[in-house]
Amino acid sequence: MNHTVYSVEGKELRSIELDDAVFGLPVNEDVIWYAINNELANRRQGNASTKDRGEVHGSNAKPYKQKGTGRARRGDKKSPVIVGGGVVFGPKPRDYSYAIPKKAKRLAIKSILSLKAQSDTLKIVEDFSVDSGKTRDLVGLLKNFGDNVRTVLVLKDDDPKLKQAAANIPWLSYLSYTRLSAHDLFYGRRVLMLETAAKNLSGFYAGETQEAVE
Repeated sequence: MNHTVYSVEGKELRSIELDDAVFGLPVNEDVIWYAINNELANRRQGNASTKDRGEVHGSNAKPYKQKGTGRARRGDKKSPVIVGGGVVFGPKPRDYSYAIPKKAKRLAIKSILSLKAQSDTLKIVEDFSVDSGKTRDLVGLLKNFGDNVRTVLVLKDDDPKLKQAAANIPWLSYLSYTRLSAHDLFYGRRVLMLETAAKNLSGFYAGETQEAVE
């Protein structure tokens, strides 16, 4: 499929041929949902913790005698039904991460790229860098492509200056073309991809075919 390449000033420069195997696939919504939920689960810290009645600090003494008070029998002050007592079946630190098949993850990324390309949310931009590493210089470039909406910038390589400039922009996230995030790509209202990254993606996914994920 053909796609327009834009200059850093936001003007049309030329046309580029994108690989249909990466940018022209039917959108597989199921595998996209599968990949996004996997990424969110892997990001969870899983460090929530509560104390049960055996871990709460307090006396083990019986608070009052068994009979004659008219109240319920009470073993200790750490009972879950008492304020300040232990928690029943509360969360404990755990690992929420899990793995999904590599083919499923890659199919999800290609489906999202195809979705963005078909909806004109994807813009291919000529290769550029921010030699100064300053945020204001990068913001000035991004203004040529519209308002400050949730934007994803796909890099062609590890550009430390560009990453430094992008680090302080709250509505911008940057990704390497070799480590794309299904969550960031899907929820990005605008995807700016450097021209070399777009070309390299075809080679990165070379030889892969779309397969159904059951």
